[in-house]
Amino acid sequence: MSSRAPLAPTDDVATQADRPLARVRRQRLTRLARTAAQYRIDLLVGLFFAALAGALTHRLWADPTGLVLALNPEDQVLYEWFLAVDARALLGDFGLSTDRLNAPVGVNLMANTSVIALGVLCAPVTLLFGAPVTFALLVTVNLAGTATAWYLLFSRTLRARRAAATLGGALCGFAPGMVSQSNSHLHMTAQWLLPVIVWLVVRLLRAADPAAGSGPAAGAPDRRRLATSAMGLAAAVAAQVFIGEEVLFLAALTLLVMAVTMIVTDRDLARRALPAFAGAMVLATGTALLVLARPLWFQFAGPLGVADGMFSPHYFSADLRSWWAISPLSLLGDDRSAQLSTGPAEYNTFLGWPLLVVTTGCAVWLGRRPLVLACTAGILVMAALSLGPEVVFDREGSGLPGPYALLGGVPVVDGALPMRFALAVPPLIATLLVLAVDRALRSTGRVRRVTLVAVVVAVVPLLPAPLPTAQRPPVPEFITAGHWRTCVEPGGVLVPVPLATPKEPWPMRWATAADAEFSMPQGFFIGPHGRGGSAAMGVAPRPTSALLADVARSGLRPVVGDEQRRRAAADVAYWGASCVVLAADTAHADSLRLTLEALYGPSTRLTDAWYWRV
Repeated sequence: MSSRAPLAPTDDVATQADRPLARVRRQRLTRLARTAAQYRIDLLVGLFFAALAGALTHRLWADPTGLVLALNPEDQVLYEWFLAVDARALLGDFGLSTDRLNAPVGVNLMANTSVIALGVLCAPVTLLFGAPVTFALLVTVNLAGTATAWYLLFSRTLRARRAAATLGGALCGFAPGMVSQSNSHLHMTAQWLLPVIVWLVVRLLRAADPAAGSGPAAGAPDRRRLATSAMGLAAAVAAQVFIGEEVLFLAALTLLVMAVTMIVTDRDLARRALPAFAGAMVLATGTALLVLARPLWFQFAGPLGVADGMFSPHYFSADLRSWWAISPLSLLGDDRSAQLSTGPAEYNTFLGWPLLVVTTGCAVWLGRRPLVLACTAGILVMAALSLGPEVVFDREGSGLPGPYALLGGVPVVDGALPMRFALAVPPLIATLLVLAVDRALRSTGRVRRVTLVAVVVAVVPLLPAPLPTAQRPPVPEFITAGHWRTCVEPGGVLVPVPLATPKEPWPMRWATAADAEFSMPQGFFIGPHGRGGSAAMGVAPRPTSALLADVARSGLRPVVGDEQRRRAAADVAYWGASCVVLAADTAHADSLRLTLEALYGPSTRLTDAWYWRV
């Protein structure tokens, strides 16, 4: 009988057993390190875009309450009022219509670009710091957020190199049209959800393609990913409706053009994926409509809703020559180019001839890839539609009908501004440039150098200049200190003198400063107050408001008799007003005060305003 002990595993055997576990740990740590590095790069890119957006808006940040965007101050007043009204959702005082403007009739918020989702999301900022601060924040965040979202789409979905994706994101977020629309059009610059929508559509397409191999069963669509993508798409579309419907419409039309192009150019993909893709899109559409049914009905057919557009497509058409001009809001821009557009908030087409030439070269170089052909088709269609019903060149009509004429008479669609169709072009151009730069970065030698130099030469002329600002008069202390409560209860009607109009909306700042706690007559909004119930801006003035507007313009005191006093009493009764207020620093304040005293009797002075209880 042997006395030797049983053999124990040697150290070599134990080491060999531990090697697979150690290898798994090293691979996991490597993946985590790679992911962390990727996120750090993404964060740095996002901070770069935030710094660029801050540089463009820094003049407004110097004093958000005392400064205004100089190129479109009227719309800024309107959007600050929208933000103040939207913020009341945090106080449980909000609906799709409001009585805080155009008393006693009110305003349909869905029929106006009231950025409800943005206002509700930023309600704490508005209630703590005021709507002007929220406005400045959104102008900045919209630019940086849009650029960052497109960067993530290019780097994740297209799997482009970081430098190429950063270039594409910058072009999407800071294109001339985006910078121009930043002059108070919050609903047009809040485009950071569009890359999410595009990503969900791509995810849905890949899940529908059996050849993509994403499903649990080989050769079959991934039904789980189809369902989750459809639900996510419905949620993103519903959210975008409450941010900016016009942007969503342009994105949907662009994606439709691209989808048709890809179906034609890639028959195999269409044959494999179209049935499942179409079914998932029906699910997404049905779910979105289920959520949006009441708001959309309220917008078009509800109280004070409007179903037609009020802007002339002939007036808001892009000049063909403007496409190869440089925006006046760019560092290298020429102010003489401004005559090619309707105003500084609509420089949507000013991409410059270098970018157009380089984009054409990139499209040819990239070949007949379905995505390249789809982007090219989208550029051509959306650019053509931007020209409006008649092609205009250098401010002269050519007599040639534009493709937009085909949309004439189509409900809702024909109310879109033709020149804004051009806003869909920069993301498509950015996609082509991202593909070209990514290909060049993977190459060496002359092709790499020529491509990168050409892209830089094309983009440099578009570098934007900071948005100009101007001083605006302070809101009366009578309002900011809360003294307005001495003559009107919260929710009541205060009549500012002169009354707010679409061209002179400045008294709406009083309500904004008071967090929209009181209502006022007239104002700047869209409603069915035109001929035959058509859409119109504002309402016709009442006799008393017209009389006071004349005094404010001329400084001449009118003759006030019994008839004027009778009308003045009838007007305040119609408005349901509690008091009439005149700020001491109003132009021709003495003439206005004496006129009001002739109409309503002696005034009461409190701080920097006179008021009349009516």
